[in-house]
Amino acid sequence: MNPDRVLVEAVLARRAGAFERLVADHQGLCWHIIQRLVRHPEDTRELCQETFLRVHQYLHQYRYESALKSWIGRVAYAVALRHLEKRRVPLEETGRDDADEDPLLQESDGFDLESAWADAQLREQLQAAIEALAPLPRMLLTLYHLDELSIPEIVQISGLPAGTIKSHLFRSRLRLRELLQTRFGVSA
Repeated sequence: MNPDRVLVEAVLARRAGAFERLVADHQGLCWHIIQRLVRHPEDTRELCQETFLRVHQYLHQYRYESALKSWIGRVAYAVALRHLEKRRVPLEETGRDDADEDPLLQESDGFDLESAWADAQLREQLQAAIEALAPLPRMLLTLYHLDELSIPEIVQISGLPAGTIKSHLFRSRLRLRELLQTRFGVSA
């Protein structure tokens, strides 16, 4: 039987420890999504609690159409977006967003984020460059490259079209390369 189904049914049946296991299994993803969008530990903690409260309240509506982690990630994403909207924080840098269908934006730009992250000397500079990105591109970039989620998983979490995600990833990698070269003299 599907492990997601077993866990959800256990939570819905109010079995001892089931909801705690659900939280333990998915709190890392929830934290990453929210923290990368809001960047404030206190807010992140509260928003993670709100996310799991919503998960508990609406778990009966989960239909197994996607992985449980994607459904919970979507809830975390929605909670974080509402928080940012209330604070009027722009999600993206201004720029054209109609580039989703441009095939050039969907090709690799040669920047290897994973390798740069693994290099101890670049890690601090790369983290600063990632933090300089707007919330949405920062979250998409880190979910894809650092958490190693697939484009379809990120589509399920964010609700954004795959082309939009690919476009954000391409532009974010270019922006990181530019930031690393201009701020830190690092050639990527």
